[in-house]
Amino acid sequence: MTDKPVAIRLSGLTRAFGSVTAVDGVDLEIAEGEFFSMLGPSGSGKTTVLRLIAGFEQPTAGTVELFGEDVTRTPPFDRDVNTVFQDYALFPHMTVLDNVAYGLRVRGVGKRERRERARRALASVRLEHVADRKPSQLSGGQRQRVALARATVVEPKVLLLDEPLGALDLKLREQMQVELKQIQRDLGITFIFVTHDQEEALTLSDRIAVFSAGRIEQLGTPFELYERPVSRFVADFVGTSNLFDDATSARVLGRQGNHSLRPEKLLVAAAPSDEAGRRSAAGVVAEAIYLGSGVRLVVDLDEGPRVTVLQQNIGGHAHGDHGDRVFVSWRDADVVPLGDAPLAEQNDTPSRTIRTAGIR
Repeated sequence: MTDKPVAIRLSGLTRAFGSVTAVDGVDLEIAEGEFFSMLGPSGSGKTTVLRLIAGFEQPTAGTVELFGEDVTRTPPFDRDVNTVFQDYALFPHMTVLDNVAYGLRVRGVGKRERRERARRALASVRLEHVADRKPSQLSGGQRQRVALARATVVEPKVLLLDEPLGALDLKLREQMQVELKQIQRDLGITFIFVTHDQEEALTLSDRIAVFSAGRIEQLGTPFELYERPVSRFVADFVGTSNLFDDATSARVLGRQGNHSLRPEKLLVAAAPSDEAGRRSAAGVVAEAIYLGSGVRLVVDLDEGPRVTVLQQNIGGHAHGDHGDRVFVSWRDADVVPLGDAPLAEQNDTPSRTIRTAGIR
């Protein structure tokens, strides 16, 4: 947290649906002007938390405060927040300008003032030139920016975004990530962003809460979550990791407990490293995958585990082709201890995880 005022405070927030607890006692403070993301897989509780903040759901227990005011039982239309959804929800029969001005019209703002404010909102997302078009005449990215202008024109204290970029293709989504962050900086209001895309969260956020089973698994900056995950779940979900159980850690890393090593922290060479503070392990290249910006090498180590190495494309050629005998090295400082249960006792993980416990 920064020293800015608290925009949103959740205390013991719980939401149960019958025997299923979707949100389980969440405590959280989000600062004014912060770009805050809630990240997690489907069913982790992040979207339910967003709906509880918006007032679309009522908690089973706990409270929601907005700038120090308890709004737990306040209806959605009386909360000073607005929501942007994935499907945009623009009125097809209205012009872009009228779509943006609609919220002001509902609030009884006069026609001249609401049109002026709507034009300023469109200018803030660089779309003043499409004011007279219909939504069907816009691209997906333009429609998303219109939805943002419509949500911000009423000047909410908090803007809630429920996976708003999920319907866009990859290139457009990456472009909109940059634009969305700039819009948030320009407006200076609190953004609360829900996503299951870890790269999106890392790109946009000041801080991220990683959700699992209705609880916050870890809360921190993108740097903290990526570089120092506290659990195997976070190491797996935020990026890609080589995961080592206790036995494999002792054999390969020379230390006890569960550990994580990011693929880009590993180097592959034809000989072991003699650099102080680095360890090396011999192995054979099982796969070499060209990615353009880099090369992903899958190496079967002599000590048992299979590891993935991500090499940057510098010089146009990577060390190691299929079947080559190589040495994988890493700095001791890049090995991250994971403070949770033995890997074998934890749930199955998404397929992108590189498990090193007993894999050959």
